[in-house]
Parts: sequence; C-alpha cells; structure tokens
Amino acid sequence: MKRLLASTALLAALALPAAAQDADTYQPDPNATPGGSIIITYKDDVATLDPAIGYDWQNWSMIKSLFDGLMDYVPGTTDLRPGLAESFEVAEDGLTYTFTLREGVTFHNGREMTAEDVKYSLDRVTDPETQSPGAGFFAAVAGFDAQMAGEAEGLSGVEAVDPRTVRITLSRPDATFLHVMALNFSYVVPREAVEESGPDFGRNPVGTGAFRLADWTLGQRLVFEKNPDYWIEGVPYLDQITIEVGQEPTVALLRLQNGEVDIPGDGIPPAQFTQVMADPAQAERVVQGGQLHTGYVTMNVTQPPFDSLQVRQAVNMAINKDRIVQIINGRAVPANQPLPPSMPGYAEDYEGYPYDPEAARALIAEAGHADGFATELYVMNTDPNPRIAQAIQQDLAAVGIDASIQSLAQANVIEAGGAGIAPMIWSGGMAWIADFPDPANFYYPILGCGGAVEGGWNWSKYCNEELDAMAAEADAISDPARADERLGMWTEIYTRVMDDAPWAPVFNEERYTMRSPRMGGADALYVDPVSIPVNYDYVYVTE
Repeated sequence: MKRLLASTALLAALALPAAAQDADTYQPDPNATPGGSIIITYKDDVATLDPAIGYDWQNWSMIKSLFDGLMDYVPGTTDLRPGLAESFEVAEDGLTYTFTLREGVTFHNGREMTAEDVKYSLDRVTDPETQSPGAGFFAAVAGFDAQMAGEAEGLSGVEAVDPRTVRITLSRPDATFLHVMALNFSYVVPREAVEESGPDFGRNPVGTGAFRLADWTLGQRLVFEKNPDYWIEGVPYLDQITIEVGQEPTVALLRLQNGEVDIPGDGIPPAQFTQVMADPAQAERVVQGGQLHTGYVTMNVTQPPFDSLQVRQAVNMAINKDRIVQIINGRAVPANQPLPPSMPGYAEDYEGYPYDPEAARALIAEAGHADGFATELYVMNTDPNPRIAQAIQQDLAAVGIDASIQSLAQANVIEAGGAGIAPMIWSGGMAWIADFPDPANFYYPILGCGGAVEGGWNWSKYCNEELDAMAAEADAISDPARADERLGMWTEIYTRVMDDAPWAPVFNEERYTMRSPRMGGADALYVDPVSIPVNYDYVYVTE
C-alpha cells in the first residue's frame, strides 16, 4: 500500500499532482461495459447507511457509494483527489482551508448542493446529540470543543462564504485534515432529508453519490440503483447492485461457484480457503490485498478487574498468537502493537509482551486474583471469529481467567462495545483497518479520549489525556522537514499505549476475496484500501 502524500496538511495540498487537483480528469476504464447488475452477499444486515453514524467495514463502501465528501481518493489507491470540491486553497499557516464547490451537483432528491449543506453536515457530525463515532476526527476545527460541550450550536470554524465556497478554520494545524475531508463522517447530507427522517435517516439515506437506495428489506436485501445525474461523467458503470444479507459465508461461496453470486462480501471462509486455493479455476478468481489492519482484544479499563494494569498485562502475555494465526491458515502475522507493520510510525524494534502463561498467572495473583476471575468475551458470530475466541478462551483459562463467550451479530457487538458493557471484545470481523494511511488514524477513534464516549469505537474506554495532548502536538507539526520527528512522536505514543495495555494486539491480517468470472475492473477495486471491501462505483460486468 502506498504511503500517502506528505506528512502535513499544507504539503499534502501542495504535493497533489495537477491531475489529482481535478477529479474530472480521471479517465474511466476503457474496457468497462456500462449497464448490468450484480449480487453481493453478507451474513449480517447493515446497521445504518447514515454517514455520520456508520463505521464498520461492511457499510463503509456502501456509504461511500451513496454520498460524497469535499475530498476523495483515486479509485483503488490511497492518492487524494478533490471530490465535491473542484479546488481548494490552504493558507500559509496551515490553519485555513478554502474549498470551491462543483457547480450543479445535486442530491438524490433533486436539490442542488450548496456550501450551507457542507456546513450543516459538519455541524451535525460534531453535535453531541448525533453520537457520531467519528466526531473526534474534527477536533482540530475551530469551535469543536464548544460544540461538543454543548456550549455552541455548530462549528465556528466552518463558514459558508457563498453558495459555492466553504472556509474551514482550524484551531491548530492538522497533518491529517485533507484525509478527514475524505472520510465518510464528512460526507454531505441535505438538512431537509435528515429532518424528515429523523433517527431513521440511516434507513432512508439521501446523498450525492453514484448510487441511490432503491429498496431495503430488513434481513433480506438492499438494492442500489444508478444515479443518472451523478456528477462524474460515465460513473457508475453498473445499473443496479443487490446486496443480499443473511447469507452464511459458506453458502455464499457455493452460490458463487454456481454462478449465482458475483462477490461474497464476507470473503473466503477460512474453512474453505485451502480448498479454493488448491483449485486453479477458483484460485484464478481470488483477489488478495494488503490491509492496514490490526486484530485485537479490548479490555474495558473502567470495569474491574480490567481497571488493573497487571490484569491487562497478564492478558497480553496469556494469548498464543502463533496458534491463532494458524486458525486462519496463516493469512496474518502476529501483532505486538496497535500499528500494523506497513503503517508509518510502526516501531520496528518494539518487542511487546511475550507469550508467557506462567508470568501471566503471577501478575493476576499480584493483582489480588490468586483464584482467578470470571468475565465475558464478546465476539462477532461469523467464522472464524468464534473459533478464534475459543482459542483465546482456552489461553485465558490456562492462567485462571474464566471467559464466557458472547457470540453475537456484528451490530450487537458494536453496540455493546460503544455502550461500554462488554468487558472484553475480540475485534475480528470488525477489527481496525485504517481509514487513511497515517498513524494518527489508529489512535483518535479507537484509543483516544474522543472515542471513549457512548457509541464510540474506543471499546476499551481508555483515555490518557497526556497522550491525547502528545498526539495533538504531533499532528500540529507543519514543517515537512520535521516529518520524521512527527512519526517518532507517534511511535512513542503507541509504545506508551502498550505500557498501559488497554488492548492485547493479536495479528495483522491480509484480505482475500473472490469475484465471479463476469466481474471486470482492476483487482485493487475489490480490495480497495479506502472503499473497503469493494469500490462499487468503478467495478462492472463483462457480459
């Protein structure tokens, strides 16, 4: 995976090549055949299609196809390009961004999008009543603290200058800001549609995206149809996408083999992986892609006994990571820190906690639990996650921890984590895959104080205000010559997180999926690093 642009927001803007400064210059695939429809399967239903709320790998790409943000990425890559903004300027101090919007972009309801819609959308995602798990991404925008504290209505740093101009002022330089403007949480929504649907907007989404929602039968299917008025000419290629839910991955694979399904959204079931790869005809349709991914066990540091550092350290030392990697056919490497090896800032020389059950038992006894203790381990109920959870359960039992497994649908695990009622969670199937390739992205939503709120993605509820301040200091570095210094600060932040041990990192996984013989488009679109798992806007059928 490419390392992205430069280390500061200002340099990122200046470093964008001329072609990337205008999304209209992107040339569609000359081999693409417009029209047709495809079927994708998932085991679980979709929790929401509200860009301010949705935050799991399953709905990520669906939301990206229904909505747009000011910034975007070149399909299949991590290269930034303007989106709803046709151009932008960054002040010399790196604090003020001025975006000029494209003319004539319309929402699915037919109304033209304006700068007021951008302001409303950013105000909405940072409104505490929205309970957005992505609110913390906007912490650098002026007025964020007052908005989150309920002392202001809206972000003072976001201004609709005129119908086509948005000015965003930061309270401090933010090296990741242009990436934030490409995240789902920044996507533009129409106020009238949100107010009409209220809390059901996530079931009745209205955006500017390449597709619009035509039907959603809960527990059965979602149907997306082509937006004929989409602002990028020639996109999307497909007329319709049907997403069937409630499909077990093993059944989905069989249906793919029978020509009934085009993409198994949950990927290749681990139990069938060896069989698939041994068949040349099937292996030819396998798509592999690297991921900025870490799978981990969270421990809720606000609940006994995980409010004890010794207990959390013991869990880190109890888990046999090599054995767990074998469960998924070796499609990962053991992890010893939150960052994956391919992420800038990864600590090459960090050794982490060793696998040492005897030392783990001693730590648990020192923490006052000589006879052990009982707890619960939440897990998503899609294979191989229950099997991984059972292996973790066995490892914990060996050191005196009796962990009963709560195997639930993805949405229920996410809800339990956000509500802070889950003592432990195995993150598999929901594990962190970077929103953008910068070390900051592994911190704020899942380890920072901003994510340790009701509905947030920081399931350990870990909040170290000193590290939050250090993270802000790192991302305020605006001199490209100090890029290595910034990454060094992030390396220190993550090693200090591991000193506090709110997680037990387990492995860094690669993604494998399949496509039917009639699916066209580059492999990168099927393991898109920012449209996980599939960039629906640019895939097509060849027959």
